[in-house]
Amino acid sequence: MNFLEITKEEYIKFWENHPLKTFLSATEISDLRKKSNWNTYYVGVKKNDKLVAATMLLSHIRRFNKYEFYSPRGYLIDFNNKELVDFFTIELKKYIKEKNGYILRIDPYVIYKERDIDGNIVEGGKDNSNIVNNLLSLGFKKVSIPNTEQVSWMFSLDLENKDEDTILKEMHSSTRNKIRKAEKYGITLRELDYNELDKFQTIMDETSKRKGFSNRKIDYYQDMFNLYKDKVKYLIAELDLVEYIKKLEIEKSEKENKISKLDDVKHEKEKNNLLTEIDSINKRIEEAKEINKDKIELSCAMFILVEPEVIFLAGGNLEEYMKYDAQYLLQWEMIKYGIKNNFKKHNFYGIPANINTHPKDYGIYEFKRRFNGYVEELIGEYELPISFHYHILKLIHKIKK
Repeated sequence: MNFLEITKEEYIKFWENHPLKTFLSATEISDLRKKSNWNTYYVGVKKNDKLVAATMLLSHIRRFNKYEFYSPRGYLIDFNNKELVDFFTIELKKYIKEKNGYILRIDPYVIYKERDIDGNIVEGGKDNSNIVNNLLSLGFKKVSIPNTEQVSWMFSLDLENKDEDTILKEMHSSTRNKIRKAEKYGITLRELDYNELDKFQTIMDETSKRKGFSNRKIDYYQDMFNLYKDKVKYLIAELDLVEYIKKLEIEKSEKENKISKLDDVKHEKEKNNLLTEIDSINKRIEEAKEINKDKIELSCAMFILVEPEVIFLAGGNLEEYMKYDAQYLLQWEMIKYGIKNNFKKHNFYGIPANINTHPKDYGIYEFKRRFNGYVEELIGEYELPISFHYHILKLIHKIKK
């Protein structure tokens, strides 16, 4: 086996055909990080002149003129091939040391233990404890949550060999009803262009303040738009209130006509139910009129499209309009897109760790769970000390913290 630097083109070709590929290991991430003064190297291992492992290494200068090295989502490698992983890691350590590096961080896109929809470990399911043990034996140290840079827990829905009717049927009934209601009342989805990303930013800012997380600046969303091109979609859900009120008026009229044909004695219960529904419609009409706008923006979502999965990377809702449930329609439309375009998985992405203990932000998981699917726990983030500066810089960081 031969460890060597490879070209960007060689890396891209290898990445495109590798089962562990994801948007974070794509070269677009390298271009994004260049704006923050990160350097990029592409290295790999060849056997019989064929590339069998590769990684994109990003480096950034830290204290004492030493460099942090990061392999986003880890190596593109068969992690079960211990000989290959060991060889690549040992050679990487030498390579990084020559580049004045003090640390290598990796966060492989590898499942740890297979889990079900409730986050429980599946008996007899996939278990990659051997991969974790091998990384630890090589000197890697596991980084504890919440100090990891990338998502370690996700929620996903398989799309392979499934049609829309099957997936709808397997959803929680409340989710199915919310999707149908959103469709019924004319909520429309539109893909934003570059000059409209401020609309996305506005909704994300409002959501971040309400939910207590830090939103990215608009230049991040603009950079992702330019870099990923047709691999990224920014969607916004809108409601034409004029048409919405018309639909409600028609629905109200239909129910009133139905009541007029009912016998007061024989159909008292049915009549009362219809009167309750009409009262609800009247309230919705009044609420819509009070908004005093022709059209409103409700929710937004950002999706990354890198086969084999559609990833829901970010999304938000304007609190005053959450009752319209547009966030459910956004997910459903992209699930349908995934089916139509032969994606194997719809990845709702990040959820809190160990959700079966009901942690903070459990509601994020609950929303995603109602679409059906399963919890995915990745093996996590690891740090490999390269030089003694690792321990000094960790101590400085700890003191500062």
